[in-house]
Amino acid sequence: MANSAPTSMQVVRAVAAEEGVDPVELQPPLHEVVDADALDELCSQAADSSGPARAVEFAYRGKRVCIDSEGNVEVVISADPNPPATSD
Repeated sequence: MANSAPTSMQVVRAVAAEEGVDPVELQPPLHEVVDADALDELCSQAADSSGPARAVEFAYRGKRVCIDSEGNVEVVISADPNPPATSD
């Protein structure tokens, strides 16, 4: 994994940095949008797997959050705040 912090915390920090705010100011909190424990577990399993590369993508605060199989988090301002679900 690219960072030792849980993936959910990486997402919160990345979105807050993109918006120029403190992570505690994000509303709604990430856990009200996605199951943060499940996200952490899924990304942890992907990082430990020797199987095919996986990615997780979801909308949060009008942005597209993308997490690759190495745990890298990318935040992209999205014209469509609700991108279609993908299964890689």
